[in-house]
Amino acid sequence: MTGIEIGIVLVKIALMAFVVLTAVAYLTYAERRVSAAIQDRIGPNRVGPFGLLQPLADGIKFIFKEDIIPANTSKVLFVIAPAFTLVTALAALAVIPIGQGFDTNLFGLLSETVRINFQIADVNIGLLYVLAISSLSVYGIVLGGWASNSKYSLLGGLRGAAQMISYELALGLSLLGVIAITGSLRLGTIIEYQQQWWFMFLQPLGFVIFVISAFAETNRLPFDLPEAEPEIVAGYHTEYSSMKFAMFFMAEYTHMIVASCMIVALFLGGWYPLPYIGWGEIDIVKHWYLPPLIFLGKVVFMLFVFIWVRWTLPRFRYDQVMKLGWKVLLPLAILNLIVTSVLILFGLL
Repeated sequence: MTGIEIGIVLVKIALMAFVVLTAVAYLTYAERRVSAAIQDRIGPNRVGPFGLLQPLADGIKFIFKEDIIPANTSKVLFVIAPAFTLVTALAALAVIPIGQGFDTNLFGLLSETVRINFQIADVNIGLLYVLAISSLSVYGIVLGGWASNSKYSLLGGLRGAAQMISYELALGLSLLGVIAITGSLRLGTIIEYQQQWWFMFLQPLGFVIFVISAFAETNRLPFDLPEAEPEIVAGYHTEYSSMKFAMFFMAEYTHMIVASCMIVALFLGGWYPLPYIGWGEIDIVKHWYLPPLIFLGKVVFMLFVFIWVRWTLPRFRYDQVMKLGWKVLLPLAILNLIVTSVLILFGLL
């Protein structure tokens, strides 16, 4: 890589981190406002106009709260766990494309044009990379629960590990149909394949399984068993305070963004506005900013669905969560793969 290319990558990394962490802060605001509307309450409306400065106030509050590390904990692992969970969530965003990119000479600063892609790294195994990095996040939950030296935290960590294993299988198998049809693990290629038909229509069962598994992977209601407060206080983060406590929640919302981006890229046509129509007569080379706007618009809609479901459905019992993962979603994911393989064999897909 040339110095210019390295500089562009560093700028994209900094911009991605800033945008995502800002979005995480305002997702907490959106969640409180949406939940208030669902439950006929008001929500944050005091700090700033319409309460828009509430996330900033919350951030300042967490920074200045006392950071308590309980006695008899494994201090190194106790400190590392929340950071590990957040870093793995952010790292998964590196290969997700949100647009097709454009050519520029950076306002005449360069002697030749360079290609600006709307992703940090365009790798051929992007889908495999996201699945692998996302799976690592469970280590932060398990380490946090174990290092806290608390029975409630340990139970939360064990629940998180069991839930991750259960739904990771169904989630991975639900994507094999998409991979078999496109013949690629590159996310950009998968999006381009959906220029005519989105995989939501070609793989409806895989889409439903993936969305349900994504909810379980992010530990959101109705799958928030690792932190179920009526049963185990706050689960794996019971003993955490200050910014360490905040980092676990930042990781949860970052995982929501990752899951929403993956749903959009794999099943909702990515940056294509409508199935089978594509961009029509619009010159995408000239209007390069439209694909990212479409992609991010779909991501915002999926984030709303995450919030909507959380404040609509009740929490499942732990045995129900395990039964759904192993006895329902896993067999259905295998069935979806078999049916897809047969359709491909007879040339119907």
